Amino acid sequence: MNDMHKWLAAVGVAGSALLLAACSNSGSSSSKNESITLSTDGEISTMDLSKTTAVETFNLLNNSEEGLYRLGKHSKTEKAIAKKLVKSKDGKTYTITLRHGVKWSNGDPVTAQDFVYSWRRTVNPKTKSQYGYLFSGVKNADEIQDSKKSPSTLGIQAKGKYKLKITLESQIPYFKLLLGFPVFFPQDKKVVQKYGSNYGTRSNRLVYDGPFKLVNWNGTSTAWKLVKNNKYWDKKHVKLNTIHYQVVKDPQTGLNQYDSKKLIATSITGNQAKNLKNNKALTNLPTSSSYYLSLNQKMKLFKNLKIREAISMAVNRNTLTNKVLGDGSFDNGSFVSKGLAVNPKTGKDFTSDTSTPASMKYNPTEAKKLWKEGLKETGISNPHITLLAGNASDTGQVTQYLQNTLEKHLPGLTITDKNIPAQTVLAEQSQHNFQMTLSDWYADFSDPITFLNILTTDNPSNQPQWSNKQYDKLIKASSTTDANKPEARWNDMVKAQNILLKDQGITPLFQSGAPWMISSSFKGYIYNSAGANWNLKEAYTK
Repeated sequence: MNDMHKWLAAVGVAGSALLLAACSNSGSSSSKNESITLSTDGEISTMDLSKTTAVETFNLLNNSEEGLYRLGKHSKTEKAIAKKLVKSKDGKTYTITLRHGVKWSNGDPVTAQDFVYSWRRTVNPKTKSQYGYLFSGVKNADEIQDSKKSPSTLGIQAKGKYKLKITLESQIPYFKLLLGFPVFFPQDKKVVQKYGSNYGTRSNRLVYDGPFKLVNWNGTSTAWKLVKNNKYWDKKHVKLNTIHYQVVKDPQTGLNQYDSKKLIATSITGNQAKNLKNNKALTNLPTSSSYYLSLNQKMKLFKNLKIREAISMAVNRNTLTNKVLGDGSFDNGSFVSKGLAVNPKTGKDFTSDTSTPASMKYNPTEAKKLWKEGLKETGISNPHITLLAGNASDTGQVTQYLQNTLEKHLPGLTITDKNIPAQTVLAEQSQHNFQMTLSDWYADFSDPITFLNILTTDNPSNQPQWSNKQYDKLIKASSTTDANKPEARWNDMVKAQNILLKDQGITPLFQSGAPWMISSSFKGYIYNSAGANWNLKEAYTK
C-alpha cells in the first residue's frame, strides 16, 4: 500500500517483534474512560475501502471495520466474523460460516451478502479501485476488471445470511492473509448507495462493524477520533474508550507535545532520534516497506536503460539512509522488503536469494559514462526533470539529496523538486502525471507477491508503467501453474525480481525505519504483520 505519511503503519514484518507489553485478551480496561492521543502527519484522503491506497486509512479501517479474519503476531490469522472455515481438497473452494449477531454501527446486521456486495463493488471497473488486482485468482475477477464479465459472476456467493462460498480459479497460498486485509472487508450496501460518490468522504457517511467508530472527521479535518463502538460484537474486550488523533506535520511540534504529555506517542525524525538515543522511550519500528524512484517510462528519456542505470548509480544509498535520514532506514538491495518471507526449503530471506545488480551500487564514474551514452542515444541534451514527492519533512530531505546528487554526477541534468501535499501526490501518481516521483510500497501481507504484483504491466499501482513480458509470465505462474508448488513458486518470484532490478524497472532506494517516542504508560499489542497497524482493540494505558 502507498504511504505518504509514515503514520501508524510503523511495524512491518521486517524484523519487528512484539514491542509493548502484551495485555490479557480477557481483561477489562483499568478505567472505564480510558483515552489516549496519538499524532499523524497527514490528513485522511478517503475512508472508502474500495478506493483507498493510503496506509493512514488502512490503519483506521483496521480499527473501525472488521472482516472474516484479523491478522495477529507473525501474521497469524485470527477468527473475526468468520466462525468456521471449510476448504476443499483442491484448495479452490472456501465455505465460511459467519458469526451471528454481528452488527453495523447503525444496527444493521452484518451478513454474507455484505461481503458479496463489497467484493463485487471493488472489482467492478466503474469503482476504479487500485486494489482490485488483489482479487485475481478469485473466479472471474480478472475478466470482470477487464470489463469482459459482469461483477455478479465473481466467485463469491451468499448461501443464506450467514454462509459464504468462495470459488478460486486456482489455489492461492496466501488467501487467508488476504481475508484479513481491509479491501476484503464487508460493506453495507444500503449506506454505500445512500451516499453514492460521497460515501466515505466524512465520518458520518459510512458505518462501522469494528471495535471503534470514526467521528469528527469532515473530509479535511486536522483532528478526529475513534470512539468505542457499542454495537461491536466483542465490545467487552475493547479496552479504550477514545483515541484522539491530531495532525502534526512538524516533528519538533510533535516531540514538544509528547514531552508535555499531550501525546502518548509520536514519530520523530532521524536527527531527533540521534539526540534521544539514550532515552528509554525511543523505539525504532522497522517497516515492511520499499521506497523507490519511479521514472515515467512513457517518456523518451526514461525508456533508455542506460539513463535509468545512470540515475541509480548516481545515488549513494548509504549516505541517504545513514546521514540524510538517520532513522533506521537501510539499503536492502531489493524491491521486496527484508524480513518479509523466507525460502520454503532453505529458510533464507527473499533478499538473500535474489541478486543485486551493479546498477544499484554507487558508482559516479560509471553513472556519468552511461548518462552521456544514454543522452546520445535518445538525442536529448540538458534535460530538465521535475521530481514529485510529498511535503513531509523527511520526504523533503530525501528529495533535496536526490536533487543534489543527481545534478552533481549527471552532466547537464536539472532537477526541480515539487513537494506537495500527500493526497495530491497520490492522485498524480495514480494518473501517471509525473516525470519522476518518489514512490513507496508497504506490504499488505507477508508474501513477496505483495510487492512484485504491482509492477506487472496492467497493474494500476505500476507508477513507472514499466513492462516486461517475462516478468509478467513469472508472476502469473506463481499464482497459477506453480501456486501449489512452494519451491517453484518461490523461484518464479526470485527470477521476477532479478529481471525487474536488472532492467531498472524502478530505482529502489531504501527500506524505511521509523523512530517513535512511546510513553511507558501505553501498553498493548503492535502486530508483526505486513502493512501492520496498532491493534487499538487490545491497547490500554496504566
